[in-house]
Amino acid sequence: MRVVSTPVVPRLAAAILLLIGLHLAVPGAVSTSAAEPAQLDPERVVRSIVGISATVPADSQSARTLGTDREGSGVVIDGSGLILTIGYTVMEASQIQVTTSEGRSYPANMVAYDPVSGFGLLRAEMGFSAPWLRLANSDAVKEGDTLLALSGGDNRGAAAVKVVGKREFAGYWEYLLDEALFTFPPIRAFNGAALVNREGRLVGIGSLLVAEAVEGRSLPGNMFVPVSALEPILADLLAYGRRQEPARPWLGVTLREEMGRLLVEKVSPRSPAESAGLRQGDWIVGVGGQRFSGLADFYRKLWGLGPAGVVVPLEVMRGSTLTPVPVTSADRVRFLRLNPTL
Repeated sequence: MRVVSTPVVPRLAAAILLLIGLHLAVPGAVSTSAAEPAQLDPERVVRSIVGISATVPADSQSARTLGTDREGSGVVIDGSGLILTIGYTVMEASQIQVTTSEGRSYPANMVAYDPVSGFGLLRAEMGFSAPWLRLANSDAVKEGDTLLALSGGDNRGAAAVKVVGKREFAGYWEYLLDEALFTFPPIRAFNGAALVNREGRLVGIGSLLVAEAVEGRSLPGNMFVPVSALEPILADLLAYGRRQEPARPWLGVTLREEMGRLLVEKVSPRSPAESAGLRQGDWIVGVGGQRFSGLADFYRKLWGLGPAGVVVPLEVMRGSTLTPVPVTSADRVRFLRLNPTL
C-alpha cells in the first residue's frame, strides 16, 4: 500500500473554499433558509475523488488505440465502494487499482461498462472506505453555470469551470449523446474527472478534451457526460453488468465527417466492417437506402434499422464508383474482453 505524506486533502479543501468564494457565490442572491440548498463540504468532495490506474492486455481490442497502461479519475457514489468513471479508462483491464486522496491504494473490480453512455462502474475492495457523492439533477444545469471540476491520482486538483454548452455530441467511434456538457477553461486530467455543483453533488463525468467547447468557435474545453445518463440504467448495470435492452448494431469503423459525407479512417480488426470488406478511405454516403445530414444523423439511421445482428446496407463511394456494401452488424461488447463482477 502506497501512502503519500503531503497533506493533500486540507490543501485542496482550502482551495475549493477559495473557488467557492470567488466563483460559486451568486451575487445579489437572497437567503431563504427554509429553501436553501445543502452547502458543499469541501473535504468530503475531495475525499470522494479517487485516482484510477488500469493495466490492459496488449492483445485486447482497445489496447491498439487506448494503450495498455491507463490513468484517470473516478468518483465514489455509494457507501459500498462503488466508483463511477469514464469507461475507456478501465475497458478490458486485467488489473485495476484506485488511490484515495490520502494516497492509499486498493484493488478494484469492474462491475459494468456501458458503451451507450460511456460510463464504467468499479467496486474497490480490501477495506476501501471513502465518502461518497450524491448524484445531482444534471438536466437542471444551465449554460453559464459555474461548477467545480476535480481530478484524482497523481494529477489531483480542482478548478472552477463554466458550462459553455449543452448540446448533442457525436463521436467518431460510433458514439452519440443526445446532450453533453461542455466546460471552459479546459482541465488536462479530464478522463473520469468529477463535475460538481455548489451543493457538492455530482453533475457529470469527464470524457474528452475538445477543440470547440462552444459550437462553431475555436475555444478549447472539456466534454462531460451528464449523470442523468446513469440513473435510468444503474439498476441494470449493478444486476447484470450491462443495460437490459437490445444492443445497438455496431460496425467497427472510425469515421470523420466532411461536407455531410463520412470518411472511413480506420476499420477495426475482426470487426463486422472488416468482414464485409469496408476499407480505409471509403466514403459512406448512404445507409439503409437513405441519405444522412452528418455523423449524428447517420448513427440514428443506422441504429434505427434494428438491434445488433441486423444487416446494414451501406452505400460507399470508392473513387468514382458507388458500391453497395452490406454489413452484418454485431454487439460491440461481445468484441471486448469484459468480465463484470457483481
